[in-house]
Amino acid sequence: MTVEETAKKNPNSLIGRAYHFAENAHRGQKRKNGEPHFNHVLATAETLQQWHMDEATIAAGLFHDVVEDTSVTEKELKEKFGDEIAFLVDGVTKLSKIKYRGAEAKAENLRKMIMAISEDLRVVFIKLADRLHNMKTLYALPLAKQKRIALETSEIYAAVAYRLGMWELSGELQDLAFPYLEPEKHKWLKDQVEEEYDARRKYLETIKPLIEDALKRAGIKPLSSDFRAKRYYSLYQKLLRYDMDVKRIYDLVALRFIFKTVPECYAALGAINNLWPPLPGRIKDYIAMPKPNNYRSLHTTVIGPDGKYVEIQLRTKEMHDENEFGIAAHWFYKKSLLGDLFRKKAPLGEKLAAGLTWLRQLREWQEKRTEEGMGSEEFVESMKADFFRDRIFAITPKGEVIDLPAGATPVDFAYHIHTDVGDGAIGSKINGKIMPLDTALKSGDMVEILTQKSKKPSEDWLKFVRTSMAKDHIKAALREKKKTLLQKRPASKIEIHLTFQNRLGLTKDISDIIARSHIHIRSMNLSGQSGSKFSSCRIGCETTDKSKIEKVILKLKKLKEIKEVGYKLV
Repeated sequence: MTVEETAKKNPNSLIGRAYHFAENAHRGQKRKNGEPHFNHVLATAETLQQWHMDEATIAAGLFHDVVEDTSVTEKELKEKFGDEIAFLVDGVTKLSKIKYRGAEAKAENLRKMIMAISEDLRVVFIKLADRLHNMKTLYALPLAKQKRIALETSEIYAAVAYRLGMWELSGELQDLAFPYLEPEKHKWLKDQVEEEYDARRKYLETIKPLIEDALKRAGIKPLSSDFRAKRYYSLYQKLLRYDMDVKRIYDLVALRFIFKTVPECYAALGAINNLWPPLPGRIKDYIAMPKPNNYRSLHTTVIGPDGKYVEIQLRTKEMHDENEFGIAAHWFYKKSLLGDLFRKKAPLGEKLAAGLTWLRQLREWQEKRTEEGMGSEEFVESMKADFFRDRIFAITPKGEVIDLPAGATPVDFAYHIHTDVGDGAIGSKINGKIMPLDTALKSGDMVEILTQKSKKPSEDWLKFVRTSMAKDHIKAALREKKKTLLQKRPASKIEIHLTFQNRLGLTKDISDIIARSHIHIRSMNLSGQSGSKFSSCRIGCETTDKSKIEKVILKLKKLKEIKEVGYKLV
């Protein structure tokens, strides 16, 4: 039953009373598109109903504009409907004040938003449902306001929805914002793929019965099946990586089958891959290893009739609801109070645990930044870098997934594991290959950090690290290093520090480069763990001429085995 049907059938229920109260409060009010304002609050409540929210949250959805836009006061709302609903409405009212208007406003509003999220997740669900309908009617607003709201939706609300596992909602919000933020690109894309969408859908309609027959022969009966067209925004982002060639996008339209159990999903995968050969490397098992936002599904791309590529997705009903609604789905499956969950008074499902862990980390991070007195511009940029940019997901050798911003490097990865791992990093292995520490990681990379005791971070790292966590630790270590140097006696020589991959004859090559520059070597101390491919070296030089040493360092950097080189006065 819809909210409207429930209200009319049971007028004395909480939903019924809230429906009629909100309808009377908004009577006569119109939105910019000419529709009654009540249509908007009802659409918000209907979305919350679809997400299986409880009655209090749905009622708060009906009331989310009532204090701000009508003569109804918070006190009156509390008296008629109780503290819980008044609290939720107050939280949404605070979130509604978030707008992009200058750095200071951005910072303050982001802080308010974080605190509101941390108080009760239901506030965020109501705001996301409200924003979804607002984006569907954005066309009625002035152009400048359209762009501001679309940008806010893309950078803040779609990102939050994604991190809460509400993958479908996040994609829909990005799709709704896309034509306002990039109208020319959106039009080009629509013109390019509209015919292709239709052609691929018709092709899938012809092969769907063949798959159903194969499943039937294997004794597997899906609960349902449908076609899933790739969203425009997601498609455009993917096309940027494929030279804008639509023919290379195999999941433009995908077939999706829903099953009752996980074993049926795997059995169906076997039946389909026996029917048509799978494309090498295109079987993705997000059930055994879910994405960090807990997206779960089996994906396979097969070479179907006429040699055409087809992506097929297989999942259970519960997985499907979780992928659609994220943490909100657990309201239905777990029947837990989200306010209590944040205070650990109720059992946590895996998805809830992941989402709430992130939110707790977000709140702690914000409080730390506030205590440090971080400036507004720096706060906003750090906020975006750490939480609201596109994410990549690298994997430790033990299988732990590390969530990082796009463009993050092994140094960022190392500091997310432990400060000592970051400080001691001398190299990295990415998918088994030794790679430089400034390599940009990609989702799915298996990363191992090579470390050495007593190693300290390099100032050069600040040029390529992406996370504020890594920057903070590097700066702290450099400050400590400078403090130590100032306490030492006046310099009488220069010491060159090297980290290198071991090679027979390398130390002789290093000595020759220094000697040819007419610099006398006073001492050379080598260190390294037994069996390690890497060593470090300290070379004491009889000179305090920094310009001469800097020329030597440039020559040393040309040796391919040299990973890091620097110097200090001693």
